[in-house]
Amino acid sequence: MPHAALPFAIEVEYEFAAAHAIVIAGERERMHGHNWRVVVSVGGERLDGEELLCDFHQIAHMLKELLEPFSNGSLNDIPPFDRINPTAEALAQFVAQSLATRLVHDQPSVQVEWVRVTEAPRCTAVVRVQGRHS
Repeated sequence: MPHAALPFAIEVEYEFAAAHAIVIAGERERMHGHNWRVVVSVGGERLDGEELLCDFHQIAHMLKELLEPFSNGSLNDIPPFDRINPTAEALAQFVAQSLATRLVHDQPSVQVEWVRVTEAPRCTAVVRVQGRHS
């Protein structure tokens, strides 16, 4: 059953250029590049004493740490995409799971709500996270 939306959320973006070659219907397409845009939304129940959900810069730093290794490279050559099909959906799932793990330790009052990955104009994948709240 879907959970209710959290009352507060912030969104953070990160952009990078990288190539990939995915497998579609059993056929690997040729290597090609994209200017990837990743947007994450994190949410929470309440604001802190400074009227912040959390610091935008902290979330931006976490997102940059996750995605910088892919910048100007081939997703196919970099874990975990050296083992799994480097689709936009898989990248969104990787970001959602990795960021959620970091938040549990570094910012437990917020959680990932969704991750949106755009690999080309009008081509976007979204992962909606079933959070810890009810």
